[in-house]
Amino acid sequence: MAKALEFIAPDATVQEAATLMGELDVGALPVGSDEDLLGILTDRDILFRVVAEGGDTTRVRVREVMSSSVFSCRDTDTLATAMDIMGAYHVRRLPVLDEAKHVVGWLTLSDVSRRLLLDTDTIRNALGELSASGQDV
Repeated sequence: MAKALEFIAPDATVQEAATLMGELDVGALPVGSDEDLLGILTDRDILFRVVAEGGDTTRVRVREVMSSSVFSCRDTDTLATAMDIMGAYHVRRLPVLDEAKHVVGWLTLSDVSRRLLLDTDTIRNALGELSASGQDV
């Protein structure tokens, strides 16, 4: 999981949020603060709730288009539990909360995929065999 997070204020404009997403090269931002998570703004929220409807990105506020239903996991949960939550709610990102319900991290499908690839002996062995054989993939 990523531990360094940038939050966006709920009263920021969608344009400001999109600019920050571009600078950070991310597809979503948590809205609020680590102590008060109000929602998540995704690139899809911007695309479908603002751009597709002809909204003015310099006037529309993050709070107007963010997803306010936030699903999360705990920092003590297993990867399997986090994956179950992601699958059950069809989400690609999970804020990770500590015991005090403060955001301490951000888990993405990319993080999960990377971890599963590294932990899967079959895949690791196959990649090792390909590297040893000098074959192009």
